[in-house]
Amino acid sequence: MSAPEDQRWIVVGVDGSPRALDAVRWAGAEATRRRAGLRLVTAVDGLDRPVLGFPVDAMLEQARQGNEDAAAAAAEVAPAVTVDRKVEMGHPVAVLAAESQHAGLLVVGASGFGRIAAVVAGSVAVGVCTQAACPVVVVRGEVHDSTTPVILGVDASPVGGAAIAFAFEAAASRGVPVMAVHTWGDPPGDVRIAAQWMELADQAKRRLAERLAGWTEKYPDVRVQRIVIHSQPARGLLELSENAQLVVVGSRGHGELVGLILDSVSNAMLHRAACPVAVVRPQRG
Repeated sequence: MSAPEDQRWIVVGVDGSPRALDAVRWAGAEATRRRAGLRLVTAVDGLDRPVLGFPVDAMLEQARQGNEDAAAAAAEVAPAVTVDRKVEMGHPVAVLAAESQHAGLLVVGASGFGRIAAVVAGSVAVGVCTQAACPVVVVRGEVHDSTTPVILGVDASPVGGAAIAFAFEAAASRGVPVMAVHTWGDPPGDVRIAAQWMELADQAKRRLAERLAGWTEKYPDVRVQRIVIHSQPARGLLELSENAQLVVVGSRGHGELVGLILDSVSNAMLHRAACPVAVVRPQRG
């Protein structure tokens, strides 16, 4: 496959749970917008056999059935989308991370409770966000109105450019605004330093405008609302997620310690956001 062909695939982690089917449906709609194909991947971890007391052949059969059910769910929401199906032996994080090498997007559910180990209890979601070679969307929370905005968490780090690009493209394809949010500290309790805080707030607003300037020019049809909040980053984004269709955050995380490298804001969003969350890391050099 060439690189452009790789980018046209959306990989979805499937484990037969209702949350995984939610991820499939979300990915089907996204594939329609992107004119991409869906690759439904189920990983069966043979190391779980002693714990489960479940023969590997039976696990594989259950995995295939869950994958078939996922394909049927995809066909309901995206009948014109090409669907590829795979069932593999291996740890879910490793299998999905390998699949992400040949994808434009990886989508998983926030949790699962199937007997096969594919997308389970949040650990796989955190793991693939750390290890994937492409952006990851974790489908969680509620399906909000299609007119609600895409929330973008913006910090001062230059590594956030990939997340900004993802958010603007997502908003453009949906015809909705981007709500760009920069959060910093709690408001002062001492009125004597309020003036200094006002100056810092003005500086934060200017930095946010500068970070977005090139993107507003590239996407002139995307309406942008810039918000500077006196709040802890995760708390501010979590509140805004209650009226959004997608939250996009960047992450510096790279490494082998799955689940321990992801930064605190991304981690909080994966576990507590009220809508799907996209974690976008800079590409590895």
